[in-house]
Amino acid sequence: MEENHTGEQSAERVVARMHRHGRILILPVIVLLITVGAVSFFYGSFRESWINVTILVSGIAAVVLFVLLPYFMWLNRRYTLTTRRVIVRQGFFVRTRRELLHSRGYTVTVKRGPFQAMSRSGDIVLTSGVDDPIVLKDVPGANQVQSVLHDLIERAQGQLGYGGYAAGSVLRDETSVL
Repeated sequence: MEENHTGEQSAERVVARMHRHGRILILPVIVLLITVGAVSFFYGSFRESWINVTILVSGIAAVVLFVLLPYFMWLNRRYTLTTRRVIVRQGFFVRTRRELLHSRGYTVTVKRGPFQAMSRSGDIVLTSGVDDPIVLKDVPGANQVQSVLHDLIERAQGQLGYGGYAAGSVLRDETSVL
């Protein structure tokens, strides 16, 4: 729970839910189209039934391995930003959940490759200095997410009485003369 400006406890709210950028699903879609086209073209065109069955089974195996498996891998890694923490969930049979509280303070770094820069996505690395870094891989809108994380950290630290603003109305770095 976090305190609002009146001192009351307010509920934790979800700011964003994300997956990796959908760009990584382009290749599975291409494989699906080619496989369906090839199986529908070649299936039934051979006299021997075992060849037709082999084509059908190979097509199903290709769809399962190169289309469904990457899609489920994409679905099973989720990032949730709340007003109090960052939550990373991953795994299909064995689930892993990592959390990082904004009030602890951490550094936010965005790393981008050439394809990520074209699609405005990037890897966001959250380093608290104590634990292993948390990497949000290929997040869409990485610059906006980084900005939101900075705001959430500043807000969380400001509510605890340290961070960007001192308890009074004067900024900590500002010099005042009386």
